[in-house]
Amino acid sequence: MITTRGVDLRVGAQLLLSDLSFHISPGDRVGLVGRNGAGKTTLMRALAGEIRPAAGSIVTTGSVGYLPQDPAAADPALTVTARILSARGLDTVVQRLRKAEAAMSTATGEAQERAMAAYARAETEFQAGGGYAAEAEAARLAAGVGLPTRALEQPVGELSGGQRRRVELARILFADHGMLLLDEPTNHLDADSVSWLRLFLLGYQGGLVVISHDQELLAATVNRVFQLDPQRLTIDIYNMSWKKYLAQLETDERRRARERNTAERKAAVLHAQAAKMQAGASTAVAARNMARRADKLLSDLEPVRRTSRVARIRLPEPEPSGRTPLSARGLTKSYGGLQVLNGVDLTVDRGSRLVILGLNGAGKTTLLRILAGHEQADSGEVVHGYGLRLGYFAQEHDLLDLAGTVRQNLASVAPGLTDGEVRNVLGSFLFSGDDADKPAAVLSGGEKTRLALAGLVHSGANVLLLDEPTNNLDPASRDEVLGAVSNYPGALVMVTHDEGAIEALQPDRVLILPDAVEDLWTDDYLSLVSLA
Repeated sequence: MITTRGVDLRVGAQLLLSDLSFHISPGDRVGLVGRNGAGKTTLMRALAGEIRPAAGSIVTTGSVGYLPQDPAAADPALTVTARILSARGLDTVVQRLRKAEAAMSTATGEAQERAMAAYARAETEFQAGGGYAAEAEAARLAAGVGLPTRALEQPVGELSGGQRRRVELARILFADHGMLLLDEPTNHLDADSVSWLRLFLLGYQGGLVVISHDQELLAATVNRVFQLDPQRLTIDIYNMSWKKYLAQLETDERRRARERNTAERKAAVLHAQAAKMQAGASTAVAARNMARRADKLLSDLEPVRRTSRVARIRLPEPEPSGRTPLSARGLTKSYGGLQVLNGVDLTVDRGSRLVILGLNGAGKTTLLRILAGHEQADSGEVVHGYGLRLGYFAQEHDLLDLAGTVRQNLASVAPGLTDGEVRNVLGSFLFSGDDADKPAAVLSGGEKTRLALAGLVHSGANVLLLDEPTNNLDPASRDEVLGAVSNYPGALVMVTHDEGAIEALQPDRVLILPDAVEDLWTDDYLSLVSLA
């Protein structure tokens, strides 16, 4: 259970939410909703105990599992199985078992007896923690979130960003916590894994708080909705399903509009009567009372709820380039014993549009990083043509300086802008006022996406490499990104699992990994997008 009493949440000097009091019990399935930057991730971190509220208290009973948008990096040497088992402390037990097995096979005499005793102790502890059934459960959860069997014994450091996040999701589910806090759990999941997660959460008996832009997930799992209102610095709580919540929003908006219209009409009549009566000495008091009644009618109304601002997202005006600004020949890349790229050839012509498809771990992000110059291929070459200006949007936002402020991040990639111009660009991406001086480390996933996109605006890039540019965005911001992609006249190379992004991109070619097959785009390939 989680109980909050009088909680205030701040980011720096900015008050995000004020005087929050609510209770989440086992069986509660809470959808935490609100526009990007409203404070969803900050509230989730506070509930998980990662940050302390500025005022009030948060009391947690029982164990809590928290999946952040950007999970902390695990020990890269750990295998996937060991990382998942570590949620119940079984990874160290398995290591002792393996060590004792190795010692038993080589030792003799007393050393072998000590190894046998160590093995017996470790096996007893292993069985007490669930034993081989726990290993089978870990493998089942890994398969559920879309990790292939071959990945179970791979070191975590050899996995793609999407696969690492799947490992962390499987680990949280394996831990069997009494409360789950999941921040965008469907990011990087293919369609089958999203369906599996919905079924898992439906059968989960504990408490759940989920942030998600996947409305199907919310509709399938949620029985309460907490809507963050950054204008009023509070939360509106709806104790109902997602579909009933959406209907209630429309009903409430119609009711507020009727009440405001009625009150404004009555107030206008009272003010008109008061104006006629205020000149007479005998009616002046009555006129003042009428005016006060009119003002009271208006003051008792709920404040007008402004619609959320939407970022005005635009992509750069491309600088002139040659006919083929970017190409690659024979790219290969391996991590440990796993080859992720094998003989990749591609050509990016001026103004062309290429989509890269493939399952998680097929090397899509690795290929973009190599093309962008942030990683080296084992063999092959990337060829820069005449006038190439590259712009790169990284899925993991690992190009942002998390120690720097929002303003400093933009100024570093657009050094030609004055401070006033930097603030104007940030304002169009919804970073206004004190937001410009926030450390990038405290931004939500959606805010990091907006900041990274803002960095492209004045780059003059004529080839854009976009890795999942719609992840973590609310629907309105996503629509802005898709509109910008649709209207960009330069060349685009995109990795995405968002079918809407494919429609906006209108690709002319497709590269399918890991086979490195390049083909002309047809709508027959759309069925592969959600599987990516």
